[in-house]
Amino acid sequence: MKKELGENEIQIYDEEGNEYLFNILFTYENEERGAEYVFVYDPAKPEDIFVMKYNEDGELFEVTDEEELAEADEVLGAYEEDPKINDIK
Repeated sequence: MKKELGENEIQIYDEEGNEYLFNILFTYENEERGAEYVFVYDPAKPEDIFVMKYNEDGELFEVTDEEELAEADEVLGAYEEDPKINDIK
């Protein structure tokens, strides 16, 4: 029986088919690249944040490109420094 996912939850499968439940922190789009990204974290380890690329079919892909990873790091930094977000925390 499949678990009903919450609004900000996502299931991710590794190469061996193991299932992991992550929470979605936020998503963003790079229009120049035509790519969409999602930042996720394990609720048991909220300090470990991962970025994944996804397509219109909802398929997830590991981000390995150094330029994309650097951009994602900048986006995450700006997100974490946003005073509106810090007020919510």
